[in-house]
Amino acid sequence: MFLTPVLVLFLAFKAYPVLYALYLSFTRNQGGATTWVGTENFSRLVGDPLFWTAVRNTVLILTIQVPIMLVIAVFLAVAFNSRLLKGRSIFRVAYFVPIVMGLIAYGILFSALLNTDEGFLNYVLTSIGLPRISWLGDPFWARMSIVMGLTWHYLGYNAVIYLAQLQSIPQELYEAASVDGASPWQKFWHVTVPGLRPSIVLTVVLSTIGTLQLFEEPYVLTNGGPDNATLTIGMYLYQNAFQYFDFGYASAIGYALTLLVVLVAVGQMLLLRRRS
Repeated sequence: MFLTPVLVLFLAFKAYPVLYALYLSFTRNQGGATTWVGTENFSRLVGDPLFWTAVRNTVLILTIQVPIMLVIAVFLAVAFNSRLLKGRSIFRVAYFVPIVMGLIAYGILFSALLNTDEGFLNYVLTSIGLPRISWLGDPFWARMSIVMGLTWHYLGYNAVIYLAQLQSIPQELYEAASVDGASPWQKFWHVTVPGLRPSIVLTVVLSTIGTLQLFEEPYVLTNGGPDNATLTIGMYLYQNAFQYFDFGYASAIGYALTLLVVLVAVGQMLLLRRRS
């Protein structure tokens, strides 16, 4: 009885949309009427070059951004945990603030930073004698802009996760390493990194899942351009659903993305556990 309100909400806003999307993935809207087409949408997906462009862009951004962000997050967490750093609480809050920033403010901020003519980054480049960069107009730099935006947005979140794990590592391990004559780097590599392994597994999996579903950054900054260079699976799904109103095909893309996320996440977890 007590669970009934939650179950009703879950069925109405989670289970029903998921199941209805599955039904839609086997249909097509023709002349305002929904027609059953079987697996036609999935067959179309396999032969759609734009879908594979979106997959390639998504995987490329993932393989560059996630490792860079998590490596920086580890070193930030170590710095936040160090007694040598003054005002650690201020730095912790400052690095965590971006995760709570709204999408509109986030987009305005990075649009201003990356503007070709009046952006702050190009102002810095020209002030030291370097040429301007078309951050959002060049395919390569547009992808790098998405990588920078993602890293800035989620870096503090992952650093806080690592910081919590760091504080659970017994100090006796560091003291024993010091007695054995270990250098600071050896302590980091043989004590800190193994102690962070559970959090590393968690953040790798969560960051990978999040990046595979990437939508907000390309939508706000580049709208998938230039020349589809930042078109992601999430962006392509959105375009088909809410610009072309092809909900059947968009639902098929959604289920293809779900399958990809499950396969990658399970594969990562098995690989990382085996290495552990």
